[in-house]
Amino acid sequence: MNNKSQRIIFLDLMRAFAVIMMVQGHTIDVLLGGDYRTADSLFFGIWHTMRGFTAPIFMFTAGVAFTYLLISNNQPLMENPRARKGIIRFLTLVGIGYLLRYPTHTIVDFSNVGEQQWLIFFTVDALHLIGFGLLFILAFLYLAEKLKFEKKTSLIIGIMIFFIGYQFTKSVEWINIFPLPIAGYFTRAYGSFFPFFPWAGYVLSGAVLGTYLAENPGVFKKSAFGRNVILIGFGLISISIFTFLFSNGQNPNATFLGDNPGLMFFRLGAVLALNGVVSLLVLDLENIPNIIIEFGKHTLLIYVVHLILLYGSSWSPGIS
Repeated sequence: MNNKSQRIIFLDLMRAFAVIMMVQGHTIDVLLGGDYRTADSLFFGIWHTMRGFTAPIFMFTAGVAFTYLLISNNQPLMENPRARKGIIRFLTLVGIGYLLRYPTHTIVDFSNVGEQQWLIFFTVDALHLIGFGLLFILAFLYLAEKLKFEKKTSLIIGIMIFFIGYQFTKSVEWINIFPLPIAGYFTRAYGSFFPFFPWAGYVLSGAVLGTYLAENPGVFKKSAFGRNVILIGFGLISISIFTFLFSNGQNPNATFLGDNPGLMFFRLGAVLALNGVVSLLVLDLENIPNIIIEFGKHTLLIYVVHLILLYGSSWSPGIS
C-alpha cells in the first residue's frame, strides 16, 4: 500500500491477517467432524466466536485499502483513475462471486438445474458484498463531493443506514418486493451469508479510516493514532454492551452474540481495537517481509483458489 515512498505497515499486516483468518476458518469448517462441533468444547467455542470476526476484518480492510488509494490521488471523483478501477473491481468481484456458484457445468444448458441449485447461485457471499461495498463508497463520496460536505460525514451516514437500518429491514418480506436474485441482497432469509444490511457497513467503516489516513499523511506513525483508534473501538464495544443490557431487560433469555441488536457495533469496535493495537506494535518498523505484503495484494486470488479447493465448483469437486 503506497503513499509516495512509504507503506502503512499495520494495514499490510491486517490485510494478510484477514486472508489467513479466512482460509483457516473455511478449512477447519470443511474438515472438522460433527462430533467436535459442540458447545461443550472450549476450543470449538473459541474458534466459532473468533470466526465471527473474520468477515468484518476482511470487509473493513478492503474498505480501508480501496479508499486510502482513492483519496490519496487527490482528484475529483469523475477524473480519478482509482474510481474507474473501483467500478471494474466491483464488476469483477460480483462476476467471480456468481461464477463460483454457477449452477451447471454446461454453461448455457439450465434444463437440469433444480430450485436448490438456483438458490445457491443467487446466494450473496463475501465477494458480492465487497464489490457492492466499493460501489457504495464511490456513491457516498460522490454525494459528498456534489453536496460540498465532509467525505467522512457522508460515509458515516452510510454506515448508520446499513447498521441501524438492519433493525428495520430484517423483518421485511423482501421476496414480495424484489425477485429472488435481488431480494437475496437484503436478507439472509433465502440463504445469503452477507446481505447489505448490516454487512456493507463494515466496508464503509473501513472507508472512513482510509479517508482519514489519506487526508492525514504520516498520522499512523504517531502513537496517539493507535491509542485513539483503540479508544473508539472500545467506545463502540461499550455501546453494544449497553444496547444488549437494554434489550435484555425486555428479553431475559437473549444471548449477547445471538440476540444483541448492537452486535455490529461490537464487531466493528473489536476490529478497530485490533487495528489500533497492531499499529502500536509496528510503530517503529520500517519494513516487513515481502511475503506478508504479497498476501495482502493477492487476496482475491487466494480467496478464489481456496474456495474451489475446499468447496469445489460446477467444473470440479471440492474436499468437502
